[in-house]
Amino acid sequence: MRLTLMTDYALRLLMHVARHPGRLCTIAEIAQAHAISEAHLMKVTHQLALRGWIVTVRGKGGGMRLAHAPADIGLGDVVRGMEPDLAIVECFTGTSPPACTLAQDCRLAGVLGGALDSFMAHLDGFTLADLLPAPASLPLPHRSRA
Repeated sequence: MRLTLMTDYALRLLMHVARHPGRLCTIAEIAQAHAISEAHLMKVTHQLALRGWIVTVRGKGGGMRLAHAPADIGLGDVVRGMEPDLAIVECFTGTSPPACTLAQDCRLAGVLGGALDSFMAHLDGFTLADLLPAPASLPLPHRSRA
């Protein structure tokens, strides 16, 4: 299984914006930082805004920011929202009748379905906050020896 570039870019964009919580981030800035086409990022930004993960501000001085705290943005939700199709084999698409001649007596679909479920369950265990660098540790207070 391979995630689409749209999902890859969406995760990178969310990580970038989450690292700059005090200001609006621009498409041009993110495109330059991650060597991604601005045209692609415009589409990604639109989809993320439609799904409520980011807020966009138009005009001069505009940009985007997270709509929720990073800990409230689940990675599984982002992947499900951005991926147009998680059907890893044709029989998962729900087309009727199935194109596969093994459909009536196939165990492969169950194995692959379980793998997809495990993959998504793993992603569901993480949030955007888990992808961010750990905050710098504060130095321990100096204790005098008495």
